[in-house]
Amino acid sequence: MVDWKNLDTLKAYDDLKNVKHVDLVSAMTGESGAKRVKNYSVKMAAGLSYNYAAKEVDDNVLSALKALADEAQLSDKYAALYNGEVINTGEKRMVLHQLTRGQLGDNVMADGVNKRDFYLNEQKRIAEFANKVHSGEITNAKGEKFTTVVQIGIGGSDLGPRAMYLALENWAHRTGNFKMEAKFISNVDPDDASAVLNSIDVAHSIFILVSKSGTTLETLTNESFVIDALKKAGLDSSKHMIAVTSETSPLAKSDNYLEAFFMDDYIGGRYSSTSGVGGAVLSLAFGPDVFAQFLDGAAEEDKLAANPNMLENPAMLDAMIGVYERNILGYGSTAVLPYSQGLSRFPAHLQQLDMESNGKSVNRFGEPINYVTGPIIFGEPGTNGQHSFYQLLHQGTDIIPLQFIGFKNSQLQNDVNIQDSTSQQKLCANVAAQIVAFACGKKDENLNKDFKGGRPSSIIIGEELNPKSLGALLAHFENKVMFQGFVWNINSFDQEGVQLGKVLAKKVLAHETDGALAEYSKLLNI
Repeated sequence: MVDWKNLDTLKAYDDLKNVKHVDLVSAMTGESGAKRVKNYSVKMAAGLSYNYAAKEVDDNVLSALKALADEAQLSDKYAALYNGEVINTGEKRMVLHQLTRGQLGDNVMADGVNKRDFYLNEQKRIAEFANKVHSGEITNAKGEKFTTVVQIGIGGSDLGPRAMYLALENWAHRTGNFKMEAKFISNVDPDDASAVLNSIDVAHSIFILVSKSGTTLETLTNESFVIDALKKAGLDSSKHMIAVTSETSPLAKSDNYLEAFFMDDYIGGRYSSTSGVGGAVLSLAFGPDVFAQFLDGAAEEDKLAANPNMLENPAMLDAMIGVYERNILGYGSTAVLPYSQGLSRFPAHLQQLDMESNGKSVNRFGEPINYVTGPIIFGEPGTNGQHSFYQLLHQGTDIIPLQFIGFKNSQLQNDVNIQDSTSQQKLCANVAAQIVAFACGKKDENLNKDFKGGRPSSIIIGEELNPKSLGALLAHFENKVMFQGFVWNINSFDQEGVQLGKVLAKKVLAHETDGALAEYSKLLNI
């Protein structure tokens, strides 16, 4: 029997408060640091590993965190999720994104169908469509092949798929899997759509409209923008557009689209990269086989997340260390720092995944809570960040935990040897140096040059960023966010906080305003 209890009612949480804090500078200096790097590591899927040597934990802290994970019933709650219980209490829905890449438990029935079969069928339909586009069976009106795919969507319909596409673009070029260039239109700012349309040959472009409800204002506005451009080029827009939507939306059976692929209400936008939302654009860009490898990596990581032993479960371990940093050590932010150019937009995706999921101040029953929850997430790829905000990370007044991501090999495998080392070696040297610099610091009598150290970090390390490792990386963070939501007893699967602004914007456009809203409307000439 699963009990949903607030964090501050758990005995293990009170016990955790009394565990002696770790002196990270001492722990990571000399032989002690070397031993930690060897021992404080756990295997992930797809050849990845999660190393937490530079976190402010030791065996005593880990033991207390494991006790908290056990008392909070994290494994049981994960099992309840993948077995189809109503986990999204705000919208009274199941949470089924894991079913898009595998099945860990019982058959889940909803809407009169087996949901795993439903997702597999949509993947099959998308694969068949993509193959027909690539072979030239589906073409533009002149019988010419499509060369570009453009996704029109916002939020989870853009951030995740865009990040995944960029992560695999170089790899696909090198391995011969690059089929079509992908572009993305998300912002309702007309400059976004205009810039994309000006950069492509619209006659050879196929557009994917992504909207679960079929009523998303920004997305439909951008669709109209694209349709107008197609018409001005003398093209029939219905021969250039497909939809990813729900079966009940107005887009589902419309003649305005070549085809419609379906998603459902059980997968939130920020968790939808492994559904048709990511599947259509990634299958068209790289081929269905590449998308299948991506799903395999995510499925493998999901299996690891089902391990009840926190010390062997990388997502649960990462989550619990994060809870310790947030609720015991009082750190309010986390920086995601991928030392891989392919992951340039991955921090933006994780920002939505984490902050939209766990930015809550009431529990899953709608009651106020008395402890902090989700941290602020930000980040940039290294080494760019080193020349940007690392000054604050090293010597600022706030301690900000760091999540590094690094790969031993580059994607294009094109490199040069300069001053006795390659660019990839220089990249990896930088991330290793930063971890130790943040942890150990450097004493100097000149306080302007003094580094106190004690800045905690972890690193996920892999051989290469490819479809399988990307899928594992994505699932790791999805499961980390899920486990933290369980510990905090909040609903990580709705997003009421994004609704109020949308409602007021519609009032502005309808000129139903007064007070400050009316004055801002005048200032902006609406």
